Amino acid sequence: MPILELKHVSKIYGAGTKALEDVSFAVEEGEFVSVIGPSGAGKSTLLRCINRLVDATQGAVFFDGEDVTGLDKKGLRRVRTKTGMIFQHYNLVERLSVMENVLHGRLGQKGTLAGMIGHYSEEEKVEAFAILEKLGLAEQAYKRCDELSGGQKQRVGIARAIMQRPRLILCDEPIASLDPSSSKVIMDQLKEINQTMKITCILNLHQVDVAMQYSERIIGITAGHVVYDGPASRLDQETIHQIYQSRSGALITDRAERAV
Repeated sequence: MPILELKHVSKIYGAGTKALEDVSFAVEEGEFVSVIGPSGAGKSTLLRCINRLVDATQGAVFFDGEDVTGLDKKGLRRVRTKTGMIFQHYNLVERLSVMENVLHGRLGQKGTLAGMIGHYSEEEKVEAFAILEKLGLAEQAYKRCDELSGGQKQRVGIARAIMQRPRLILCDEPIASLDPSSSKVIMDQLKEINQTMKITCILNLHQVDVAMQYSERIIGITAGHVVYDGPASRLDQETIHQIYQSRSGALITDRAERAV
């Protein structure tokens, strides 16, 4: 059974803008998949439909055999504890320390009161520090996040996602705001996490060369449609052109896609 399966997923925003149309694919546990396509093609909406930060208009999303689209709040929270997310703009609490941000990865497993007061066990603190050591951030553990570089902030985001003990990590443009050197560090670490911890990773990427270097499989999206789904080794120039060509009036804007 695939860890993730999308069946005929479509998303239409309020103004009638089609972000996704009849998207279907399955991802096996342990895969490292890159989703590529032009800005506004629907990549971010796709990830957000998987963990229901955005609700699909039609179709179904199955995680570990369970239909996520039909879950109530309690069920959705349970599924989200197994699904980490890494954001382009980090989504950290800047005034808090690195350690506190990483420990936030455990909030989904805690009761309301424990979550509100930020009560964490010694075991959780030791685990968080070990993750920071693995990502080369041990020396920054007690710094405020607003003192860090962009690359360091993204590594904190990765650490927080790992702290959830997830089976799936969704990465929304994780290197878009970083310089080439920092981008390589982030991609190397994500790949290592995938290989050593067997965590399934799905990444949205603008950089085709990076996607081809790190991913066994690539999904290409244009105007909300999947136009390529296959091995990175078979992605040729003709297919890349098909994915990135302009279709007047067909591509949705970033503003519409990120409105939710």
